[in-house]
Amino acid sequence: MATMIETQSLTKDYVVGADVVHALADADIRIDAGELVAIMGPSGSGKSTCMNLLGCLDTPSAGSYHFDGVEVSSMSTDQLAAVRNEKIGFVFQSFNLLGRTSALHNVEMPLIYGNTPARDRRPRAVAALSAVGLADRMDHTPAQLSGGQMQRVAIARALVNDPALLLADEPTGALDTRTGLEIMALFQKLNGTGITVVLVTHEPEVARFAQRILRFRDGRLVSDQGQTPESAMALLAELEPDAAVAPVPEAAA
Repeated sequence: MATMIETQSLTKDYVVGADVVHALADADIRIDAGELVAIMGPSGSGKSTCMNLLGCLDTPSAGSYHFDGVEVSSMSTDQLAAVRNEKIGFVFQSFNLLGRTSALHNVEMPLIYGNTPARDRRPRAVAALSAVGLADRMDHTPAQLSGGQMQRVAIARALVNDPALLLADEPTGALDTRTGLEIMALFQKLNGTGITVVLVTHEPEVARFAQRILRFRDGRLVSDQGQTPESAMALLAELEPDAAVAPVPEAAA
């Protein structure tokens, strides 16, 4: 299996006044293509710093980071922006949707930033929304959608550029239990199509759906544990036997 993420001695220090904060120290991480991995740790553990580095949102103070076979730790700001736009989809707890525009336009935004021709943007956005079960909500604004539907729009937006990696930061943190299970079932289905998924969370209830858990404490990776993931779809069925999670069609793969 090809390696998607590989770091060696990945380190990030921040200078705060006269002090140096060691946010992440000597992290050696390997994530293969097609894995679903959870990154866990309490506040201040280094997991958010790790997410920022893996998502090419920041550059390390030391160490190396190969993403999809390319060394990215020494790239310029513009080069990192290109990697993010072309290969990484981001999903956040707070959805980060434009409030006054439709779901369709929200999903089109990465294509606009990437200078995708106008004639291609709508079909790709429609396909992404259909893939997360929102074909009938494309003209709705965020105010007309539930929390779970807004997160589905955010996932569709992350999918629209056909990324190699989905990086989700506390993706169920603003959702109730049932809706959170629906979102995790969707992540598992997307992962089943071959997309690499990395979830950053402090919740064991979310991490149980991953194939591996990377645990951080005090800026260091302290464990890398494989596990048999639970099925979010099965738990959802137990919670409400008639509940249905929108399917991910083959075209989304």
